[in-house]
Amino acid sequence: MLRFLTILAVLAGTHFAASQTTVSFPTSDGGVVFADLYGTGERALVLAHGGQFNKESWSGQAPQFVAAGFRVLAIDFRGYGKSHGPGDADPLGAPLSQDVLAAVRYLRQAGAKSVSIVGGSMGGGAGGAASIASQPGEIDRLVMLGSAPYGPAEKLKSASLWMVARDDASGSELRLPGIRAQYEKAPEPKKLIVLDGSAHAQFLFQTDQGERVMKEILDFLTAKDLPGK
Repeated sequence: MLRFLTILAVLAGTHFAASQTTVSFPTSDGGVVFADLYGTGERALVLAHGGQFNKESWSGQAPQFVAAGFRVLAIDFRGYGKSHGPGDADPLGAPLSQDVLAAVRYLRQAGAKSVSIVGGSMGGGAGGAASIASQPGEIDRLVMLGSAPYGPAEKLKSASLWMVARDDASGSELRLPGIRAQYEKAPEPKKLIVLDGSAHAQFLFQTDQGERVMKEILDFLTAKDLPGK
């Protein structure tokens, strides 16, 4: 009987961790962002997808963040799903930092005491731009997968983790040199992790390094003391 109850508890916990609700909220420039909300708690996390993805693409990682104690908000950028706003016909040229900032402020208004961002590719660039535009202390930590901020890295206001595969390339051009150059300009605390292979941004989770990628992110997000902070 005890073993049966234990199995039920595990299944119930898994279902709870994976459950989500869809919410929406306005941006400061007149847009509306739709997002999937997972979990509860005062420590929150915005997940910002890359150009080839959407909010559902985080469904494999969101429960792991919830299990680590985060309330998680996976957003659809304007031009994806039901999200819309100025520039949504060409999201790569749109003010996507507005969508990230709206998500951060939604979580703050909902009771979050700290908010961090994990962004892949386009989402990492937008997350970096949001950190630059944010108020001091508004965004705690920033993780950028295969990307650099859309804006001057030296103006980041958040502790930052940069992760990129050594052979990740856009066309024939490797991304690592440009990312490293921006990393060097970023303020402390910061950390750069260069992984083997060529997987770009969120595709890293689908490689044999996926578990390491998640562990590095969680270690960074949950560290009580970051070097240089």
